Amino acid sequence: MTREPRDAPQFYLTAPSPCPYLPNRSERKVFTHLIGRRAGSINDALTQSGFRRSQTIAYRPACETCRACVSVRVLVDEFEPSKSFRRVSARNDDLVSFAVEPKPTTEQYSLFRSYLGARHGEGGMADMSILDFAMMVEDSHVQTKLVEYRRHGPDTAITKRGQGPLVAMCLTDVLADGLSMVYSFYDSEQADRSLGTYMILDHIARARAIGLPHVYLGYWVEGSRKMAYKARFTPQQRLGMNGWERIES
Repeated sequence: MTREPRDAPQFYLTAPSPCPYLPNRSERKVFTHLIGRRAGSINDALTQSGFRRSQTIAYRPACETCRACVSVRVLVDEFEPSKSFRRVSARNDDLVSFAVEPKPTTEQYSLFRSYLGARHGEGGMADMSILDFAMMVEDSHVQTKLVEYRRHGPDTAITKRGQGPLVAMCLTDVLADGLSMVYSFYDSEQADRSLGTYMILDHIARARAIGLPHVYLGYWVEGSRKMAYKARFTPQQRLGMNGWERIES
């Protein structure tokens, strides 16, 4: 009989809770711990199987009567920005993005709190303290970066970094086959910039520059307005019963 490695992941099922995406539904999740020397390779395999990471937990919806949550990844090499996407890039031409080590700062937390207050005041993350935020950023056994977005500064050409205030940030995992956008937030008062869209466009460019074929966007939920934007980034693949299926538009 073949034995599993001692550090093979063990999976667990959560109790039912209200669905955050669709009204009058409940959700359950299957999850496992991402710790130890194999955390990176396990995270790679699980992400390719439709899981998402939150700190040292990998999870996937496991609802008995619903399959609305669909994992989405953008096909980087084939992606061509539309006119509307090019306009978003042009509106943010004064921003510089750069990756830093996952070390939380008070500036990041201030932006995070402002974002939650404006966009997710009633959500499960609304009462996160600065310690909770620090754990979200630091508590990882996989290759993780923070991508910050700031305005150009006088020394940007030399330092490759912006000098202005932080306007957006994304916690990003570097996988064997792509970049996974774990969690992103931005200055909600700058709605005209479409910063959420811009961060995805930037991650597509980043993945292309380092030869990674995918950008993982998490779950797309048909019928959920706040998840509808993910369908715009085509060509993409969605994980269905027959594996990753190509979607053109």
